[in-house]
Amino acid sequence: MLDFLSHNEAPVSDEQWDEIDRTVIEVARRQLVGRRFIGILGPLGAGIQWITQDRFEGSIHGATDVLGEDRTDLIRSSSRTNLHIPIIYKDFMFYWRDIEASRKFNIPLDLSAAAAAASGCARAEDEMIFLGFKDKANQIDYPGLLTVPGRHVITPSNWEEPGGVFNDVIKATEKLATEGFYAPYAMVAPPRLYSKIHRYINTTGMMEIEYIRQIITQGVYFSSVVPENQVLVVSTGVQNFDLAVGQDFKTAYLGAENMNHPFRVLETIVLRIKRPGSICVIEGK
Repeated sequence: MLDFLSHNEAPVSDEQWDEIDRTVIEVARRQLVGRRFIGILGPLGAGIQWITQDRFEGSIHGATDVLGEDRTDLIRSSSRTNLHIPIIYKDFMFYWRDIEASRKFNIPLDLSAAAAAASGCARAEDEMIFLGFKDKANQIDYPGLLTVPGRHVITPSNWEEPGGVFNDVIKATEKLATEGFYAPYAMVAPPRLYSKIHRYINTTGMMEIEYIRQIITQGVYFSSVVPENQVLVVSTGVQNFDLAVGQDFKTAYLGAENMNHPFRVLETIVLRIKRPGSICVIEGK
């Protein structure tokens, strides 16, 4: 067991720890959106605090000849920076009387608080992925997929009309493909707009989302983190962006406090955007 989690000091059994970890992971997995289409690097280790980020620009076209003697432009970093890997965390409490009742009467420990903490961390992770991460005290300002400079931005049509969102998605994928960023594509919409595209287009017998999924094959998702006036369309792949994970979701014991027992759900993770041109945002006013 990882020492910094202080599992051996907690007043819960090994079986209860397993149940806590299983609950935290299941809740986070159900809620997380960004991880459904973004590649993972790691886990690298909880103690890893920094990681490099490269930005790639220019042509990535390969060469074709008979002997393979023509030189190609090297794919190399146009800039390299160091990213601090932040900690995402949320604390919760187990009361000593609940733990004692569970032990004495052999009843399950209520894990609702742990589940709520996992849900809070999952939302914080998606906020970092889509909107970015700022820490004024440490002068950190990392962009998200919706805010990174160099992304493509197109103006939406009338989303109130059936087929309006689909037409804008076509424009977004055309823009990405023209710039050399190919399928598979993924899309993330705000909840209200996601509900709206579950409507039939005229007399075709097909819903708008079915047409969209024919183009967006990596997944059509929704997240309350995405602003109401925006839709994200991306060309997926680790060559474009990934998530560097130091420590994936775990629960730590923080030590007794007034006889009760605080715990912490935590992870260390950072988004690395390598090619901002792989991102297109449909953004209205």
